[in-house]
Amino acid sequence: MEEKQKAGFGTAQLCCRCLPSSLFGAQILFFLLKWSLNPAVSAVITSHVHQGYPRGTVMRFLKAREWNVPKAHKMLMDCLNWRLQNEIDSVLAKPIVPSDLYRSIRETLLVGLTGYSKQGQPVYAFGVGLSTFDKASVHYYLQSHIQMNEYRDRVVLPGASNMFGKQVNTCLKIMDMTGLKLSALNQIKMLSTITAVDDLNYPEKTETYYIVNAPYVFSACWKVVKPLLQERTKKKIKVLYGPGRDELLKVMDHEALPHFCNREGSGSLSDGVDCYSYDHPFHQQLYNFVKQQALSQDIVGPLKQGSMHVHVPVPDIEDAKIAETIESELHKLREGNGLSRSFNRINIEGP
Repeated sequence: MEEKQKAGFGTAQLCCRCLPSSLFGAQILFFLLKWSLNPAVSAVITSHVHQGYPRGTVMRFLKAREWNVPKAHKMLMDCLNWRLQNEIDSVLAKPIVPSDLYRSIRETLLVGLTGYSKQGQPVYAFGVGLSTFDKASVHYYLQSHIQMNEYRDRVVLPGASNMFGKQVNTCLKIMDMTGLKLSALNQIKMLSTITAVDDLNYPEKTETYYIVNAPYVFSACWKVVKPLLQERTKKKIKVLYGPGRDELLKVMDHEALPHFCNREGSGSLSDGVDCYSYDHPFHQQLYNFVKQQALSQDIVGPLKQGSMHVHVPVPDIEDAKIAETIESELHKLREGNGLSRSFNRINIEGP
């Protein structure tokens, strides 16, 4: 009993029903952390996790666990241990070399920063349908994704806060489903891996997901997945018609629109380069930042090639169920009509 209390498990009966306010929940969780953290873990949480706003971090984990204090405490402790065991604090000092390999990753894991919303949130574009994940090992793709997360939290969000004169803690993501095929079944494992890492270690960093250019195959999967989602998650997902340009312009200016949402102009193109490209300013800044961090580590000799082997946390039951449901639905679609091509876009009602 003494060991359980020491680890913070003695509060197992506390949940959202018995908390008078979310602030009180944050105070309890903050107390539990101080009570149970060893010095090594404490060093992590004061360095890169909360970025100077520990209460905001605690609130994110509480929100991710529906304000259940013991569950949020366990989630945060698991996250901190994951960071220690996988040396995540140093991931931005481990460049993916040679640069041609990094370029190949950028060509097959399509993601980029397009600008900022009217509220100051960074806007990220993700080419879900056209990402193939076929030019490198899963370890390199995961390393690149984690580097993107860490760069967002350590550089992009603090920069946005300074730029807009207020605290900016979340981003917006525009998920482009162009090119999504039934053969996407082969990509589910990689996408599930990325989702597990984000959900368990970077919770509540995305305020809204905008789904655009959605083909029929997405519609079919969405119908079976939507009922499995928590209400909090459903509210964060907005399925837009076609490229969603008009809706997106309500929350961001023209310059922040991704190129695939803007038929009348360049949108996020920079000197003719789209936001996914290795040559886009964002990716150049990120890659140069990582190389500079590596040089500052006083590493003797040239940078060595080799990926980080990051342990992938076990997905939540909800996430695992969703992945299984999508895989099952794609199997049904493939067996039902034998199609391997993209479907035409259709009008999809949002959640």
